[in-house]
Amino acid sequence: MSLRENERLPWRKQRALDAPFDVSHDNQILTFLEWCRINRISERTGWRIIHSPGGPVVTMLSPRRYGITVAANREWQKSRELERV
Repeated sequence: MSLRENERLPWRKQRALDAPFDVSHDNQILTFLEWCRINRISERTGWRIIHSPGGPVVTMLSPRRYGITVAANREWQKSRELERV
């Protein structure tokens, strides 16, 4: 067994998006960290957005785990678009 096999990734990297998700499945749930990565925001900013009135609809997966559906993310992104004049 090599030293490399014994190394573990930090938990944040382990929980990150491993494989691409299919955007055509609106009910697919993204974990909080996946949602942050997809929208290219930090975790701190993600929590601030979720706790704000204009944040996306959050699905409670367990008492300590939150997720955002692909559809809810799309709706939230649309609500953030600026109109061009």
